[in-house]
Amino acid sequence: QVQLVESGGGLVQAGASLNISCTASAGTITNYAMAWFRQAPGKEREFVAVISQNIDTTFYGDSMSGRFTISRDNAKNAVYLQMNSLQPGDTAVYYCASSIGLQEEARLYVYWGQGTQVTVSS
Repeated sequence: QVQLVESGGGLVQAGASLNISCTASAGTITNYAMAWFRQAPGKEREFVAVISQNIDTTFYGDSMSGRFTISRDNAKNAVYLQMNSLQPGDTAVYYCASSIGLQEEARLYVYWGQGTQVTVSS
């Protein structure tokens, strides 16, 4: 059982950067690929990025356009998402999740955090 807690969300202006974090308050993320998803009001949950257990592989959603960087620190039981050049279209609740393999489908993720709100004003 892994309990994930996101933090670092907030309100920023367009063009700003933000780094959000996800830590395991119970259990360990070491054996899991870790991903970020986001969900805007009225929209389906969208894949953002995933990083492998040993940090050597990352994948990003098509709409991230190289602005986002996922990283992890297994010693700290944490995963991060650095977001640059934020736009109003990036406004969403951002969730971290864990899976055995590198997946883009949300239904394949086992453990989820409660989410952190990111709001980008124009």
